[in-house]
Amino acid sequence: MRVLVTGGTGFVGAHTAAALARAGHDLRLLVRDPSKAARVLAEHGIGACDVVRGDVTDAASVAAAVDGCDAVLHAAAVVSLDAHRGDEVYRSNLRGAENVFGATRAYGVASLVHVSSAGALFTPGGAPIGPDSPLAAATSAYMRSKADVDRLARQLVDDGQPVRISYPVGVVGPDDPGLSESNQMLKTMLRDFVPMTSSGVNLVDVRDLALVHVALVEGRVPPGRYVVGGTFLSWADLATLTEGITGRPARRVRIPGAVLRGAGRVFDVVKRFRDVDLPITREAMIFATQWPGADGSVTLRATGIADRPVADAVADAARWMFATGHLRAEHVGRLASGTDRDGEDR
Repeated sequence: MRVLVTGGTGFVGAHTAAALARAGHDLRLLVRDPSKAARVLAEHGIGACDVVRGDVTDAASVAAAVDGCDAVLHAAAVVSLDAHRGDEVYRSNLRGAENVFGATRAYGVASLVHVSSAGALFTPGGAPIGPDSPLAAATSAYMRSKADVDRLARQLVDDGQPVRISYPVGVVGPDDPGLSESNQMLKTMLRDFVPMTSSGVNLVDVRDLALVHVALVEGRVPPGRYVVGGTFLSWADLATLTEGITGRPARRVRIPGAVLRGAGRVFDVVKRFRDVDLPITREAMIFATQWPGADGSVTLRATGIADRPVADAVADAARWMFATGHLRAEHVGRLASGTDRDGEDR
């Protein structure tokens, strides 16, 4: 199949594009910067592919990119929980989805995969997230955009269109062009501290998510909704895991959830005026302290794609962050010397 990927220079999009190419599909990318696309894909061992210069917010360039494709994976989105970018995030994400969904329907594309987020189904303190979870009331522009785009995608499913929606949890792993939210979180925990607070986090390896996306693009499962749930870890579990892979003690700091949520409000204001290298926003702290967990068992049964051990995903992310200068040797411990958790050479 010829598959169009939007967001192919991002973390999830690049890994998914590479997985599609390895599965034998012809790639077409809609990108604003073809040189960046070539560089990002080269890091995955993927050579020249069909590139259309444009932006998902431009209907004409989207139509040109969709024309002639058998399938579309829509991963492009402005991802930010920073309050000061709210209008930009909401407008871009909604307009881009409207353009992509409209073009795929107009050209009769046989398979559309929309990459949503488990956060679109997140209700603080609610039941664990699954494919039947309702859309949640969003408090940030980013999550509001994900929810409203999700409604458009669900309507296509209800209309009998060949649409599959993925709902990833926190995505971690190597080869991240922009240091996405969950890798940024790992960086903070390895470099600074792990908060001992309520709830925890679900993590999935980006390479496993990419394989799920290939299955969805290929239509190996019926149209519908697929939560990619990974593994749930309490914050104490995550601290213990990082200690096991790095061989160095994690700095555990006990902070009540209410305090973290209050700090998020403060940082929302601070980030309007200066760049702060900490993933602290009000929305992020609500997620961190009131996350109910996510259940990806339906997706696992449907696709047969199992998650690799979460320790391997975190270790590979940490090694990559050390190799690319995001972390120093003292942050990653024995990972810096190329040994694994058992002290064996890698």
